[in-house]
Amino acid sequence: MTQLPLHFSAEVTAARANGTPLVALESTIITHGMPWPQNIETALRVEAAVRAAGAVPATIAVRAGRIHIGLGAAELEGLGQASGVMKLSRADLAACLVTGRTGATTVAATMICARLAGIDVFATGGIGGVHRGAETSFDISADLHELAATPVTVIAAGAKAILDLPKTLEVLETLGVPVIAFGQDDLPTFWSRTSGLRAPLRMDSTADIAASHLMRARLGLPGGQLVANPIPAGDEIAQGVIGPVIAEALAEARAQGIAAKAVTPFVLDRIFTLTGGRSLVANIALVLNNARLGAAVASEIAQARAA
Repeated sequence: MTQLPLHFSAEVTAARANGTPLVALESTIITHGMPWPQNIETALRVEAAVRAAGAVPATIAVRAGRIHIGLGAAELEGLGQASGVMKLSRADLAACLVTGRTGATTVAATMICARLAGIDVFATGGIGGVHRGAETSFDISADLHELAATPVTVIAAGAKAILDLPKTLEVLETLGVPVIAFGQDDLPTFWSRTSGLRAPLRMDSTADIAASHLMRARLGLPGGQLVANPIPAGDEIAQGVIGPVIAEALAEARAQGIAAKAVTPFVLDRIFTLTGGRSLVANIALVLNNARLGAAVASEIAQARAA
């Protein structure tokens, strides 16, 4: 571990020493996912939600050649206002480290860093997946392959609703990734609780999710598991409302020639504008909800290991 370029915050260091459960958190939601100042306000609220649920948050980012596992308030603030921050996935992580640039971790990069730090659970908003039109663009997020390779349980509100959800499910099935809907049969889809797609698996307790994580390790199965946690009912935007907005935002992206990593932040920004900010309110609610579930699952895993 000492040979890895890891820097643990004081809070995370204490948690590791005390056996307190940890929940990894990504940093692209701060740099690319939300506008200032909502990005920092949300980051602080998410960390507080993890602590209130009995775990310690570990927001992950790259700074000055080190992977930072846990960020202080001042570091979060600086990241939220920084410019030129790299959006890191598996392909960019090493290059960012050796060049000394600042980088924010996506789902894939956060999973890699969480594994290096010995963290079992990662809570986020939504995962990337197969983009609409991927049959010609081949635009498929590295998140899916990371889920198949890296043994971290990811708590999300499903895949991002701007994606091709049926194709995303097909790829996850092909890669052997468990997709578990929490407390319902239908697959949630980010801002909406339902997608019309039946989830491959359903679990109703955090104990079962934790036990599944540990059983996969005992069986020697590679990769992690995706827990699709529906947004709270009072905060959702129904599919019938958000669907046309997504279609309009995606059409604008195509018309402007926006592609690859630039698509998601552009489309999310347009959806924010077109919904009058309602999408951001829902986004914050679902991230907080995922953080609480992530803390509960991490606590169950810690208790099972200690038994």
